[in-house]
Amino acid sequence: MPVAPLETYFVMKKSILKKLRSIVGRKHCTDSETDLICYSYDATNLRYMPDAVVFPETMEEVAAIMRLANEERFPVIPRGAGTGMTGGALAIKGGVVMGMTRMNKIVRVDEENMIAEAEPGVITGDFQKAVESKGFFYPPDPSSAAYSTIGGNVAECAGGALAVKYGVTKDYVLGLSVVLPTGDRIHTGVETTKGVAGYDMTRLMVGSEGTLGIITKIVLRLLPLPETVCTMTAVFDHIEDAARTVSVIIRSGIIPRTLEYMDRSAIQCAESYLNIGLPTDIGAILLIETDGPREMAETEISKLCTLCLSHGARSVQKAKTPKEAHDLWKARKAISPALFKLNPDKINEDIVVPRSKIPDLVKKIDTLRNETGLTMVSFGHAGDGNIHFNIMLDKSRKSDLEKANAAVEALFKYTVELGGTISGEHGIGITKLPFLRLEMSEAEIDLMRRIKKAFDPNNILNPGKIFPG
Repeated sequence: MPVAPLETYFVMKKSILKKLRSIVGRKHCTDSETDLICYSYDATNLRYMPDAVVFPETMEEVAAIMRLANEERFPVIPRGAGTGMTGGALAIKGGVVMGMTRMNKIVRVDEENMIAEAEPGVITGDFQKAVESKGFFYPPDPSSAAYSTIGGNVAECAGGALAVKYGVTKDYVLGLSVVLPTGDRIHTGVETTKGVAGYDMTRLMVGSEGTLGIITKIVLRLLPLPETVCTMTAVFDHIEDAARTVSVIIRSGIIPRTLEYMDRSAIQCAESYLNIGLPTDIGAILLIETDGPREMAETEISKLCTLCLSHGARSVQKAKTPKEAHDLWKARKAISPALFKLNPDKINEDIVVPRSKIPDLVKKIDTLRNETGLTMVSFGHAGDGNIHFNIMLDKSRKSDLEKANAAVEALFKYTVELGGTISGEHGIGITKLPFLRLEMSEAEIDLMRRIKKAFDPNNILNPGKIFPG
């Protein structure tokens, strides 16, 4: 999708700005051009200029802003750290970006009941460290955990490398405090394992991409911190062998903590970035972890080493120390920044297929690579079928951009044919909006529109996201 111009659809009146400043304080509401530019883009690098940016500190302030927005009919776009990959935090129709970074407290950690309560602006990695210091474990671990926020993770239903064993964000959200687009305040869910009183409003909010309400507090389920984590890599000459081994591992009865995949292009890219001696003449690498009681985790990783060797791996390497494990992860974490050494622009898509269909997906990517001549790199969470598909190109070359867009659409269509989904972690936002009809019927989309209308009758909260047409 081409970069949008810095433009505004809603014209902010000075009287509205004055009222916003009366709610949050003058220093927490800005319309300076420099500040607006900083909040005009996210990780997509698409740009839409907001009219103002406001930073509330309390649920009451959020509610007052939303009541004002309904009175004056201006859009409000909630925003965490701006790490989203589909444009969910962009002010595509102008209006006010609501930055949630001041609401950044871990309210409590209930050790007896193994739950925690946090505000939406808490950095995910900081939250993980805080609960780990008390012997607990919060598994959702997106690649952006060091700087993304819990609120953004909830709004997008973030996943990560640990999802193969532990699930995604929605599996840990027990309850929410939410300000509705009308300014009304609600509390969803419970603080218990069970609870079926009425509709599951919590699950509806999780993954709603900031279109149904603004999250102000989150109650999260915690797990005991695993005693041991064991790490290994398996090197394959042929990408098909690596893809088939993923299914073999899951069928073996061992559920790994992580099961990551990197194709040859990803490996070559990471090696050119790190120069750490990765083999670049291979088809793929699997990065695998087990966790739990020490003896069990070590036994399982040894079994997985043997299993990989018996299914075509050229070699395996088991980390003997935490430092070696850290070094094994370097290549995986280096892929995204390293990609820009190939070309200046990136189209980044995440797709999910049933694990048994990963070999078919890999073949399709190879076919598209050969047909288009474009640089295509795939890596990601093979354990749950979630593959990150990247095309590196120079978007100023119109023919390459046209071929890339056609390749993305072809891959999306094939993913759905395989029984998969066009988005495993990134949401729909605006970049995947044109493709939603590949996966959902008109009746399903219309039902979602009606739900949106019930929550947001004036369409002021994050308008223009998710729904095509």
